[in-house]
Amino acid sequence: MIKNIAVVSGGDSGEYEISVKSGKVVEKYLNNEKYAVYPIRMKGAEWYFEEKNGNKVFIDKNDFSLFLAGNTIQFDAVFIAIHGTPGEDGKLQGYFDILNIPYTSCDHATSALTFNKYFCKNFVAQLDVLTAKAVHLRKNEKRDTVSILDELALPVFVKPNNGGSSVGMSKVNNANELAGAIEKAFREDNEILIEEFIEGREITCGILKHENEIIIFPLAEVISKNEFFDYEAKYNPALADEIIPAQIPDKITEHCKLTSSFLYEKLKCKGVVRFDYIFNDKGMYFLEVNTVPGLTEESFIPQMAKSYGMPLSDLFGLLVEGA
Repeated sequence: MIKNIAVVSGGDSGEYEISVKSGKVVEKYLNNEKYAVYPIRMKGAEWYFEEKNGNKVFIDKNDFSLFLAGNTIQFDAVFIAIHGTPGEDGKLQGYFDILNIPYTSCDHATSALTFNKYFCKNFVAQLDVLTAKAVHLRKNEKRDTVSILDELALPVFVKPNNGGSSVGMSKVNNANELAGAIEKAFREDNEILIEEFIEGREITCGILKHENEIIIFPLAEVISKNEFFDYEAKYNPALADEIIPAQIPDKITEHCKLTSSFLYEKLKCKGVVRFDYIFNDKGMYFLEVNTVPGLTEESFIPQMAKSYGMPLSDLFGLLVEGA
């Protein structure tokens, strides 16, 4: 029996366009012999399916159903492809839990915790995983830049506390740049994180659990041609080298995979997630976890799956069945 699958994309963050691209890739590769796929776009209060003639048919939010051609369509599962709010921060997950509709990502509690970089870093640090020193600021909190730099040595990264794709993020090398970087980050979020710079090599690990089996994809190393792996470098292949599998020491590869598997379980993750780290001679530092990672064909997870030997149709199918 063919299952009705809603693929939700869009959202209300600076990652809107990337999310739409991710949703289109999922729609393209989900097996149409097993699934009837309905792309649902979300932007603010507008949740809709677009017919071929451009007509928008809006979702009934009382039960997340769709009325098409005289029939009410109920969904067997939802594939969440929204990066940022409301798809990665737990809001949609809580809504679908109330309606008892399965979905492909982590639950509302894990999503809320991991989306808040400050809370997540503190949780991970308590598990004896290395993290960078950081200062957390709220919008109405008054804090002068001198006192911040008394705690953190330059250079530092300034970023929104709740967000992704490096939107609103800056690297600050000089003290006189800090105030402007803080203002930029606050344009994206009401909370920001100022974090010490860790010199080293950046690696990322994609992982998912199918039934009782943990699948860890080949690691990727990121070498940005910009000053850091910013939004531009992430989505312009000419500005970064993404090496899969990462050409790093075996002991680092093993440590990264073990740590990621450990954190996946401790954070109670579900579906496919991606853990980011920087390593140097002092150790491997946790940066963040992405619970709805990019799924464009240029994104890490699809590239990792390809290197692993898993077609995207199989990857997306595992995620839907896992829901």
